[in-house]
Amino acid sequence: MNFEIALVWESLPKIVEGMGLTIELLLISLTLGTALSVVLVLMRISGIPALVWPAFLYIYVFRGTPMLVQLFIVYHGLAQFEFVRNSVLWVFLREPFWCAIIAFSLNVAAYTAEILRGGIQGVDRGLHEAGRALGLKPYQRFLHVTAPIAIRLSLPAYGNEIISLLKGTALVSLITMYDITGVARTIVARTFAPYEIFVSAAIVYLCLTWLIQRGVGLAERRFGRYVRR
Repeated sequence: MNFEIALVWESLPKIVEGMGLTIELLLISLTLGTALSVVLVLMRISGIPALVWPAFLYIYVFRGTPMLVQLFIVYHGLAQFEFVRNSVLWVFLREPFWCAIIAFSLNVAAYTAEILRGGIQGVDRGLHEAGRALGLKPYQRFLHVTAPIAIRLSLPAYGNEIISLLKGTALVSLITMYDITGVARTIVARTFAPYEIFVSAAIVYLCLTWLIQRGVGLAERRFGRYVRR
């Protein structure tokens, strides 16, 4: 079997056409998941059992099960219930795009909440005491002291989560969506050349990963500029 390098470059423009859907899934899921993670982490650190335990259970379930299973439950499983099909939610749940958004956002929220919680716990207690000595109220200490430092500490792990989500978006090709992997699979069905086509897809994913790493690196330098000084 010969590896046709020319086929790799010929298929790249076609595979790039699926990049728009991949990026759309990534950005929307990341935005919604991060917003939900803030709520979860506030529940986790509240110290109120009625808030701590539901957040803990949510995080445990979504971190302890594969994203593929979560996607299939949302896409295939919820449609089995008649009350879901008769509800207003069916407008979204009947579309594979929104099923993917829901599954990815819920998954991202669980992982990001733990990342942020680790960042918050990494803030030196002396800084809290200094804020208290300055007369700052608890919410002021959290917003102006804890949050900026926690974000800086969380950025490396958060960058890894973004990359993991990017790779996870390939799962939507299993529910009839034409992202990068979905487009690659259609080309393979026509050319019967899986190695060359999926190498092309890998190149596209590597380029996106490099851009994410560069973006996170710039954000780290931005948030850490005072530390360097």
